[in-house]
Amino acid sequence: MNRKGLYFVIALALGGVGAAHAQDNAAGATTPSYDGRWYIAPTVGGYYNDSDRNTNSRQVYYGLGVGRFINSYTSIDLFFDRTKRDVDNAVGGGRWSNNNAGVTARFYYGDWNAWRPYALVGVMGSYHQNPGDHGWSPAAQLGAGISKTITDSTDFRAEAGYRYDWDDKSQPSKNGYGDWFLGFSIVARFGEPAAAPAPAPVAPAAPDCSKQIRNGVNLCDNKCPDLPEGTIVGPDGCPQKVVIDLRGVNFKFDRPKKGEKDIKKALAEPTADSVAILDQAVDTLQRYPQVKVTVAGYSDAVGKDQYNQDLSERRAKIVYDYLTAHGITADRLAGPFGHGKNDPIGSNDTEAGRAQNRRTELQVQQ
Repeated sequence: MNRKGLYFVIALALGGVGAAHAQDNAAGATTPSYDGRWYIAPTVGGYYNDSDRNTNSRQVYYGLGVGRFINSYTSIDLFFDRTKRDVDNAVGGGRWSNNNAGVTARFYYGDWNAWRPYALVGVMGSYHQNPGDHGWSPAAQLGAGISKTITDSTDFRAEAGYRYDWDDKSQPSKNGYGDWFLGFSIVARFGEPAAAPAPAPVAPAAPDCSKQIRNGVNLCDNKCPDLPEGTIVGPDGCPQKVVIDLRGVNFKFDRPKKGEKDIKKALAEPTADSVAILDQAVDTLQRYPQVKVTVAGYSDAVGKDQYNQDLSERRAKIVYDYLTAHGITADRLAGPFGHGKNDPIGSNDTEAGRAQNRRTELQVQQ
């Protein structure tokens, strides 16, 4: 019986390791809530004793555990229990008591509030006292049980298993005892239960920006939504300084003539370069529909002032007409204005400087 009992404990231990491994996998799949308060667990139950003890086959035991859950699926108990066995009269009679103190881990399955089956494994020291000897020996237990939450602070627990005691002193001819046990416990937790977790905040509905436009920019993309309407802004809605540079758009000497409509005939060579710059200006104005500009023309200093004034106005007018012909509305264009030989950007003492002064500017209204 003793050797067979030892083999059985080993087999149960291997089964317990497998159960714990399976429970770890289950814990990885889902993690229900659990109560981590400390508890006490008064226990009462009975033994079906190893026949090698030479005692009555059935005996009552009682005990007390103290423990807590360390996660949703695992609890750890420190426990103490005691039993007294009646020794058979054939071997002298008397009492054989055992006081056991140790630790037990329980591995649960299923939802916290349901009936939860579990496996248990424990180790302990067993103090035996009988007519033949008294002293400590190691012991271990394995088993299974079922648990059910009764209230928010109370559980019911029932379990059965096998306990092996390596006592080799009580009877000189015997070495170790394996006993079956059945126990019932009421688990009572201390303190107030933890407050239920607050519900996850509801994410606010995404704003409908389809009709919320400020300075031509959708408010969902606008980083500067407080700017006054009409402010010149970039794609992010923040202030944007727009520069429309017409340098390189220069006119031939004494052109355009009165009544001349074709701007290409009035532009300095190479004409295509100047037209390309004008087209870039049109593109800029189309991308920034809130931008308004003043169209201003200039001349060099050659000739009489009144003639140069008229010439600068014709240059402003022909650029003005080019812009409106390419889709820029007149309400965005101030002018055309002529400034004659005023405000030169090049020296009127050189041909290159005078060529620079024969120009038209688009002056952005900030």
